[in-house]
Amino acid sequence: MQVSIYLAIALCIGGIAIGFMIMYLKLTKIQKQLRSTDGYLESEKLKKETLQKELNAVYQSKETIELTLRHRLQEAAQINKQMDKDILLLQKSNEETEHLLKTNQPEIHALKLQLIEANNTIARLKALLEKERNAK
Repeated sequence: MQVSIYLAIALCIGGIAIGFMIMYLKLTKIQKQLRSTDGYLESEKLKKETLQKELNAVYQSKETIELTLRHRLQEAAQINKQMDKDILLLQKSNEETEHLLKTNQPEIHALKLQLIEANNTIARLKALLEKERNAK
């Protein structure tokens, strides 16, 4: 009878030891998985930070380019305005000169108009001649 009690106690202690071993193995496996997951999470955080830095750099570059282009556009608009003003002043000056020439010296004005017409005729003839040469 004492043997059966000792046997029962030994089996109980053996069962507890086996249970502890099983629990220890499962706990070790869970710790390995946790470390692996922590490493993966850290890797993903580093990737996210890198991408965020790259995104910020691209955004700053985009902002710089946009600012430069806006500045160039404003400069071009100012140049266009100035050119328009200059053209208007030149046209006005030409009209005034033409009017003075017509009223004060009509002969010179008539000669000027003939010269302009002659130049236009020469240009047309040159274009026709060039066209004929290219056709051959």
